[in-house]
Amino acid sequence: MAEQREAGAALALLGPASLMMLLMLVVPLGFLARDSLNRYDPNELMIAAVTSANYLRFFEDPFYWNVLVTTIRVSVIVTVVCLALGLPMAWRLARSTSRWKSALVVLTVLPLFIGSTTRTAGWMILFARGGMLDILSRDLLHAGTVNLMYSEPAVIAGIIAINLPFTVLTLQSVFEGIDPRLEEAAASMGAAPSRAFWRIVFPLALPGVTIAAVLCFILCMNAFATPVLLGGPRFQMMAPLLFWAFNSDNNWPFAGAIAFILMGTTLGLTGLANLVIPRRYQAR
Repeated sequence: MAEQREAGAALALLGPASLMMLLMLVVPLGFLARDSLNRYDPNELMIAAVTSANYLRFFEDPFYWNVLVTTIRVSVIVTVVCLALGLPMAWRLARSTSRWKSALVVLTVLPLFIGSTTRTAGWMILFARGGMLDILSRDLLHAGTVNLMYSEPAVIAGIIAINLPFTVLTLQSVFEGIDPRLEEAAASMGAAPSRAFWRIVFPLALPGVTIAAVLCFILCMNAFATPVLLGGPRFQMMAPLLFWAFNSDNNWPFAGAIAFILMGTTLGLTGLANLVIPRRYQAR
């Protein structure tokens, strides 16, 4: 009876949220999956059919294939950089005993109070011709004109600025869950702080590090405003391409295929990372 009551209580708690997710997420995705198999006609727009032509069009056209490859490349670079910058920051915050720790956490969270579009507009002022970098390069360094707008490095920098706080906060919570006495024990046996971190703390934190990497990767794969504003029309990533297919051509079947290719690629790569990274580290 006790187990039945616990099961009933769990169902009562999870039922409304599960039903809401089913109605607001799964059902629309089902309709979108059906639309992706329809046929597009410029005059009639969407014609009911069951065809894989939309998916074949994506993979057979080098332009769309290159957009997918660019999106994956940018996402991997952003994830690696965010982990490289976020690990020491999160570790320092987690082990800090200063009275200013709360202020440092607030400073880390503060960029999240500003919209991604507003922050991207700040990067536009920094990167554009006549912007701060251009003025510093011409007037102080005499190194010529600097114009990073509408380039891949500008997009990478903008997405890093957006994703880094999420990475730091995730990693901080992971490090705070690891007992600091483990490091003290390693130090008492002569291990340097860096060796204690990589041999003891990092393996314990690896599941959380993987979660932070997956979160950063997913956010980057679905980035929209930053690629549009900093990349311009010549630099394409999957989310702006999806919007273009929906909005410009009204080609809902092809847009649905793009959406599911993006979702499948993101889920496939994150699942692969969850399988490969812990096993490879344990093998060492």
